[in-house]
Amino acid sequence: MKNKFGNTIELLAPAGNFSCLKTAFHFGADAVYLGGKEFGLRAKSVNFSNDEITEAVKYAHANGKKVYVTVNIFARNIDIEKIKEFSLFLEKAGIDAVIISDLGVLKIFRTLTNLEIHISTQANICNSYTAMQYIELGANRIILARELAVSEIKEICEHLNGKAEIEVFVHGAMCISYSGRCLLSKYMTGRDANRGDCAHPCRYKYFLQEEKRPGEFFPVEEDDNGTYIMNSRDLCLINQLKELADAGAANFKIEGRMKNEHYTGGVVNIYRRAMNCENFDYMSELEKLPHRPFTTGFSFNDKQKEFEKSSSIISNYQIAAIVKENNQIVIKNKISQGDELEILSPSACNGKTFVYNGDTLKIPEQTAFIDCPYSINSNDILIKKRVNLELQ
Repeated sequence: MKNKFGNTIELLAPAGNFSCLKTAFHFGADAVYLGGKEFGLRAKSVNFSNDEITEAVKYAHANGKKVYVTVNIFARNIDIEKIKEFSLFLEKAGIDAVIISDLGVLKIFRTLTNLEIHISTQANICNSYTAMQYIELGANRIILARELAVSEIKEICEHLNGKAEIEVFVHGAMCISYSGRCLLSKYMTGRDANRGDCAHPCRYKYFLQEEKRPGEFFPVEEDDNGTYIMNSRDLCLINQLKELADAGAANFKIEGRMKNEHYTGGVVNIYRRAMNCENFDYMSELEKLPHRPFTTGFSFNDKQKEFEKSSSIISNYQIAAIVKENNQIVIKNKISQGDELEILSPSACNGKTFVYNGDTLKIPEQTAFIDCPYSINSNDILIKKRVNLELQ
């Protein structure tokens, strides 16, 4: 898929660990973004050590792919010297770009390295003048705020006229806060979301308490589970990719560095096939993956941005195993005789099912051989329906 300027659009995927990185590339991502052990906004993810970052870059480049590293915390003085050291390491490791939200961190990377600079959505860039200011400071790519309508994205792309790439989020969980800047987590729990330690208070149950009736809690609406007035739906723009391309977006980004291989591979696979203009029911495939109810968010003026009934993730399918070489698999969840397994693959066998007739496999991360009637390749994924289809 190409944008209005005739440039091929990049599909960018999250990688919370090395396995997810391999999965993302296998299913068609052009690049991944990942975090080191510090300075990123997903501290609870496994993330990558310095040695793993070096290996990730080698693996990506050997396969014609790219690696971007997040250094998008809002830094304190105590962080500065370590960020300087990290910047020099990242340049030596050969990463393709660094993702930054803090002006001081931008200054460090622009002064000490020649790395490409991507400005994070955390910088909440909502207009052409702000975007141009970052470009003048050395930015090569602008990741726009998710609060923008597609018409505003188009205006910014036209104003910049190729001076920098414009990246937009197309899929994944959204924060209730402004461009991901959250005060609530720090205020309520002491965990600073702006330094990667979000406690997700927007997913909590909330009730009203009247001033003169301490201890008496009133639900905002009648529901046995409470009310989730700040619980955002998941962004899904699978059916709006052409409009975003026509607006001038150069990069489509998927959220999810806390997610597993099933989510990463599945979402990347579907968006890659959609970008290749393959004709199939995108939404029915996305419904198989862990998600909250979908919304098109601010970009297409969807008025349903919150899901008030539950903060749980809908997860009707689960990962069973990841395929290695020669029909060898790594077990992720229990596989029993009689289970119907579905193949998730970028190849022609995607979506085909078969019944497993072997012994029960139930030890996570153990390897085993599986008799499959179809040709399966390394990094393909086997999934199966959950027995209990209620919200997990």
